[in-house]
Amino acid sequence: MWVGFVELLPLLAIALVVLIITWLMTRVLTAVLKRSLKNSKIRRSLCELFDSLIKVTVWTVGFLIAITIIFPSLTPAKLLTVLGLGSVAVGLAFKDIFENFFAGILIMLRKPMRIGDFVECESINGRVEKITVRETYLRKTDDQLIIVPNSFLFKNPVYVLTDLSLRRFDLVVGVAYGEDVDIAREVIRSALEGLDDINQQRGVEVYAREFNSSSLDFTVRWWANSRPIDMHKSRDIVVTAVKKALDEAGIEIPFPYRTLTFKEPLPLSNHNDNESV
Repeated sequence: MWVGFVELLPLLAIALVVLIITWLMTRVLTAVLKRSLKNSKIRRSLCELFDSLIKVTVWTVGFLIAITIIFPSLTPAKLLTVLGLGSVAVGLAFKDIFENFFAGILIMLRKPMRIGDFVECESINGRVEKITVRETYLRKTDDQLIIVPNSFLFKNPVYVLTDLSLRRFDLVVGVAYGEDVDIAREVIRSALEGLDDINQQRGVEVYAREFNSSSLDFTVRWWANSRPIDMHKSRDIVVTAVKKALDEAGIEIPFPYRTLTFKEPLPLSNHNDNESV
């Protein structure tokens, strides 16, 4: 054993040199990649993906060369055969991991979802903080962090709420049945015109919606910035302005009415401490 180990020392030294060269090549290639992509418009997640792929590729080649040097009987063809058979077993054992890996690559290549976007998928929503090859990090508006597997985002519909700078919002406003529909519509529209947090170029829309149980409902639509905080701010301003305008115009905003009917007339009585009438 000692004789065999001593005879193997030169090969081990050469393999070690190969691994050192592999490490140096990895450093050089990743540095060149970062320098070339520094001023490009490629997203940061894609840069990280290219960096990981370069490291994996270079280290795989270097490791195969080192193994071939240490064990000369292992030819590259035999190594590839072993790796091919092993990859099938590994693929079956780590199916979910590879599924998330390839889903992460496809998500990074898709333009719509970017770092900083607010997205919604099924019951999950938040701002995209980081996209890796395995999972995506979403930060909710209450600062909770959600780590979502990439396969989940890839398989289900994803709503990118901040894909554009503006988004349309809706609000239902009800007025009493005794009010004039045209006057109420104009009062609501005038209340929204000139508000700073509303995009006036896209205009304000007010439509009679439906006959509700105790009110005639209008659908009010406006455009504002697409972030969730902007949605809350603009909705607050719109509700306040509409309420104030309807009050000033004397238009009633009803609450649900209930009319009770009885089969027989009910007697009325006046009660006090000592007697009843």
